[in-house]
Amino acid sequence: MGKPWGGTVRRRFTILYAGGFLGSGIVLLALIHLMSGTRVTTLAPGRILEQAPAGGSDLASAEQQIRDLGRQLSEVHAQQNHRLMVGSLIALVVMAGVSLLLGRILADKVLRPLRLITAATRRISAENLHQRLAVAGPVDEVKELADTIDGLLERLEVSFVAQRRFVGNASHELRTPLATMRASLDVAVAKPEPAAQTLALAGRLRAELDRVDHLLDGFLVLARAQHGTLDDRTPVSLGELARRALAARTADIAAKALTVDDGVRANVRTDRTEGSEALLFRMVENMVDNAIVHNQESGWIRISTEHTATETRLVVETGGRIFDQDQVDRLTRPFERLGTDRTGPEGSSGLGLSIVAAIVAAHDGRLALRARPEGGLRVVAALPSAARSGGVTP
Repeated sequence: MGKPWGGTVRRRFTILYAGGFLGSGIVLLALIHLMSGTRVTTLAPGRILEQAPAGGSDLASAEQQIRDLGRQLSEVHAQQNHRLMVGSLIALVVMAGVSLLLGRILADKVLRPLRLITAATRRISAENLHQRLAVAGPVDEVKELADTIDGLLERLEVSFVAQRRFVGNASHELRTPLATMRASLDVAVAKPEPAAQTLALAGRLRAELDRVDHLLDGFLVLARAQHGTLDDRTPVSLGELARRALAARTADIAAKALTVDDGVRANVRTDRTEGSEALLFRMVENMVDNAIVHNQESGWIRISTEHTATETRLVVETGGRIFDQDQVDRLTRPFERLGTDRTGPEGSSGLGLSIVAAIVAAHDGRLALRARPEGGLRVVAALPSAARSGGVTP
């Protein structure tokens, strides 16, 4: 439920301005009332009688006229005070409404630059930190606040760029020693009659090297997706990508005796989005891998696509144990896992869904993770349809 009049500060400004207007009006009316009570000094009836010519009847008549005139003057004065008081009260009520209106107008005028700064700041995210508020106008408190926010955004942009560059460069540089280690293992294993211990050690080291290489590959994909540069945009069918990912994981699905409910084949030609095919395929692969690796034996997977005029959605559901939604919400963070069961020989590095989230964000989509009440997860990647983003849907 929203706050009255758009916010507490606006309400306080309105009351402040209105109170100032009303206070001034009340003081003005009080002064008018005090001044209206001042009486004009007149000649006393005795002095008038002294100045009047002698004569009995004339004197009595003059006294009566003076009394009548005094009474009439008192009545007129009382009526004037009453009318003045009534008119003042009516004017005060009218000015109360006018002061509230003027107070609201003035509050809007004062707060308008702050609202513009707030709206511009909300539009800036990690993907467009290069944008600035660039507020023009006189050097005042509002411009100082905007310049401070621009400085903060500049420092954040430098930090984000440096972090992404470091992740990408480090991942590339680490591939060289990994390749050297693999070559050394190959040389050791290729010797005539290698020892059994050497073969066992080589197998374990090779498995760990493959895991590290997979982790570095995930870092590279994550850095590219977070950078937001997609120069290879093309219409892509999410259903086709899901079909390819399932075909590539046939052996893993059979090893766990999983039942796959494939609902994407009928929509292969209508579920297109526009983006980087390589990144989108990696997104679908990670969603499928997550459904396979973290599923139970003899479990099930349901994959489907949904298409609307504005969105294309890929939905991957799995069965399994019941999860807490708070834990599920954290799975888009790097290295987050639901439990120790995610760290076995076939466990992931914890980057799978964080890569999915980064790729979805890079394509202006949205990712929804939901813990199913019956157990398992429901992962929905919603992307703009190709028709909305300019692609042609066959």
